[in-house]
Amino acid sequence: MADKIATRESYGNALVEFGAKYDNLVVLDADLAEATKTIKFKKAFPERFFDCGIAEGNMVAVAAGLATTGMVPFVSTFAMFAAGRAFEQIRNAVGYPHLNVKIGATHAGITVGEDGATHQCLEDLGTMRTIPGMTIINPCDDVEARAAVEAAINFDGPCYLRFGRYAVPVINGEDYKFEIGKGVTLADGKDVTIIATGIMVAMALEAKEILKQEGIDARVINIHTIKPLDNELVVKAAKETGAIVTAEEHNIIGGLGSAVCEAVCEAAPVPVVRVGVNDTFGRSGKVPPLLEMYGLTAQNIAEQAKKAVALK
Repeated sequence: MADKIATRESYGNALVEFGAKYDNLVVLDADLAEATKTIKFKKAFPERFFDCGIAEGNMVAVAAGLATTGMVPFVSTFAMFAAGRAFEQIRNAVGYPHLNVKIGATHAGITVGEDGATHQCLEDLGTMRTIPGMTIINPCDDVEARAAVEAAINFDGPCYLRFGRYAVPVINGEDYKFEIGKGVTLADGKDVTIIATGIMVAMALEAKEILKQEGIDARVINIHTIKPLDNELVVKAAKETGAIVTAEEHNIIGGLGSAVCEAVCEAAPVPVVRVGVNDTFGRSGKVPPLLEMYGLTAQNIAEQAKKAVALK
């Protein structure tokens, strides 16, 4: 695995890169440009950057208006403020009319660290999944995050993109081909499938190596698009390995685990064990101890995979 980089950094870099390529790309922020890294776009394209102040709902409404003129607006703020404070405007002003607005939600998950429970958004995938027509992308590394931004620019419809504050390993090469709605099989295996998203993808690959030492052959799948879920890939894995573990930096209710359970239950019922935050709030602290505390580790993924195998 290569160097580490936070996907919020990738987001800021991608906006600058694609701002030069797409002149209808505009960026809105809610007084958090330094943290969301949209400050980079502001410096490069000041005439296409709009700071809407601490008024996230208004920012979404402004973006909706811009979308009706042919612009491709990216609204940017912390995940807690996007999926939480601005939920009504995202639902009614963007989702209902199916406008071409992109939501760049940074600082998602437990890895916000010291900012604590109020800022550690663990519910956003669940809330966004309930909005009809909303596409949800949760990239795992720098390469995938940058590719996801360009894919969202070229996608017609509302998108929610989830980015993190914590630096994570780069696991994809520059030749990686990203496609909205299509998961990626990173490693094959026959005994159990680990389906991961976001920062948990790198840990899933580590878990495969741990399981290998115990004679368990795990398949690893990266699901970067939570909605629409790649049902075909998920069901195929269920049928071929007979057990699944999901891994996400999110509440086990409403996110990847729930989406996979829904797909598997309808088409290929097998044991599914969910790794994530177990329906509780976060807390302030350094990131590595928090990941350990909440079971967001390669070792715990491996332990849960063994439980899933035992349930077959």
